[in-house]
Amino acid sequence: MVQSLISTAAPVAPGFSCPPLPLDPARVARARELAGKIAQEVQTFTETRSTVAVERTVLRLFGVDGANEEGVPLVNACVDRLMAVGLLRDGVARPFCLAMHDTGLTPTQLAQRIADGNLDLTTYAETVPDAQWAAVDALGRKLARAGVDRILAQRNARAEKLGRLGCGVQPLKYVIVASGNIHEDIVQARVAARQGADVIAVIRSTGQSLLDYMPDGATTEGFGGTFATQENFRLMRAALDEVGEELGRYIRLCNYASGLCMPEIACTGAFERLDMMLNDALYGILFRDINMQRTLCDQRVSRRLSALSGLIINTGEDNYLTTADAVEAAHTVVASTLVNEALARACGLQTDQLGLGHAMEIDPTIENSILYEIANAMLIRTLFPGAPLKFMPPTKHMTGNVLRGHVQDALFNLVGITTGQGIQLLGMPTEAMHTPHIHDRYLSLEAASLVFAGARALGSELLLRPGGFIETRAIATLEAAIGLLDEIAGEGLMTGLSRGHFADIRRSPTGGRGLDGVFERGDRYWDPCEDLVTAELQRLGQLDAQGRAVGGAV
Repeated sequence: MVQSLISTAAPVAPGFSCPPLPLDPARVARARELAGKIAQEVQTFTETRSTVAVERTVLRLFGVDGANEEGVPLVNACVDRLMAVGLLRDGVARPFCLAMHDTGLTPTQLAQRIADGNLDLTTYAETVPDAQWAAVDALGRKLARAGVDRILAQRNARAEKLGRLGCGVQPLKYVIVASGNIHEDIVQARVAARQGADVIAVIRSTGQSLLDYMPDGATTEGFGGTFATQENFRLMRAALDEVGEELGRYIRLCNYASGLCMPEIACTGAFERLDMMLNDALYGILFRDINMQRTLCDQRVSRRLSALSGLIINTGEDNYLTTADAVEAAHTVVASTLVNEALARACGLQTDQLGLGHAMEIDPTIENSILYEIANAMLIRTLFPGAPLKFMPPTKHMTGNVLRGHVQDALFNLVGITTGQGIQLLGMPTEAMHTPHIHDRYLSLEAASLVFAGARALGSELLLRPGGFIETRAIATLEAAIGLLDEIAGEGLMTGLSRGHFADIRRSPTGGRGLDGVFERGDRYWDPCEDLVTAELQRLGQLDAQGRAVGGAV
């Protein structure tokens, strides 16, 4: 068994930050109480259900890897066969382990035979004979142990490298690569690291979130990004480790654990030591029309694996302001971050793993737009003082004028350093025009470094005027967020989503993609991986003995 380090392996050296807003502690407590009530309802719903993606994740933790000659992932072939004949209610683990016990095959060998049609997994889906159950149970726990230990080993490797090489100072400079070809992405990522980037995010190919499978192997074709595959994760991780040793600092890797394969991507990302993953409880529902029941069940498992691996999750509230007005809808961002926090902590995620998202999307031509932005950013920072908040750049009001865009990004960087943000996704002067060139990324990194160094202590030098614009705006936004949380707590999150409370988008509990992959757990449902992950999170002090979140608010 791998011994885990105490650290979650996600530490970030703090920079200077602004003084907190004078918020009423009772009102902040009320906001979290309501968010906790919403999260508990979701937790109760998801604990009695599973999905095809969750069951595929079980097989990945067991060690199943690869695809058949037609490119169908082996985990899909196994799970889809049981789902098609209504035999998945008790989970994939029991029949799979029974078949392994009977055949003596390895997990991947067995899955290959099932995928090729040489073994019918459904014949093992009935009751396990009493004489065999002890052996099957032991085998399942052994396989789960190997998968969990693989994640813990990468958690420890990250902690060792961070301890030896050091880590960046907040705000971490976060940039993207998105060529579509993983090998070209590696070239660009190495260049960006040498230019000062702290985090490299590999953007996924357009539409991958709607695929109900993870492509296999290294990929060289993608539109608007590169496919998220385990092999692509491995290749990029190795490249960033190499350049990190060269530079003497650890370079973080980010991808997307979202969409119809959310828990599988979280699992494979944990296997290959990703450091950040975009992992939001609501994003796929709102912006990809993925069924809410499916997403809420999948996010629970993905976040538990992320908690175990020690990586930082990034949430997507910034997207709300691309479809709703950023002045009028600021409170929806605050409400959603509180719900995301409550859901994340219920899964064992710790404060330093919560990259809660928000964005600078107010129309820059509005008078005092910068004061609005400072008020919003300062409110989020005050509500989540220990979290490495992710601040997103202006995109909605970028016009294609690269000179104006560069100024907007400079103002964004100034707001970020002044309000003590943790992760700064750098804007590009060519935003809204094309995928950034290498020199565009250099200009953004150079400008951000200049602003961050020049204004490092600015926030700690400022005093807010009592009753002034910033304070009044922030308190009003919090009160509006509490009102929204109160409404959602009364009607339920799914009803709230159907009414369009977030991003001005309405979704139906029975609509969208992926509902056919959700099922209620049967009386004999068995998943040794779930039990072991819970036990490890308890051992690490991230969940209590009853499986509940440890500690209070961030």
